[in-house]
Formats: sequence, C-alpha cells, structure tokens
Amino acid sequence: MSIGSSGRIVIEVEPEVKRQLYSTLAREGMTLKGWFLREAQSYMKAATQTPLDLTPGAKSADQKRSPL
Repeated sequence: MSIGSSGRIVIEVEPEVKRQLYSTLAREGMTLKGWFLREAQSYMKAATQTPLDLTPGAKSADQKRSPL
C-alpha cells in the first residue's frame, strides 16, 4: 500500500457499492468527504480510548482509590 504526502486517499470499490454509497449519502444530504471525515474521526477516537475491563470482579480506577 502506497502512502503519499498529499491529502488524497484513493480506494477502489465495486461500481455497485460506489453507486449505493453515493445514493445513500445524497439522500442524507452528505458528501463522501464529509461522511468519511466523520467516520474516520469516530474510528480514531474509539481506537485510542482505554478499553474497559469487563472481567468479573474488575474495579475501575475510581474504585481502587482508598476512601478519604
């Protein structure tokens, strides 16, 4: 995968996927760029958040602090 220094991102998708995506975005009044930026920011935010420890008996950082 080539990563250049310009601000362009190029992907190849099936023509039908492209048609459906543009059609859906048009119905919602969005552009491909606007949708992509929103989704990319959401993805990056989720990827950088600390994962929750959902194992039984796990305590959060607040619960680990000793009472005053």
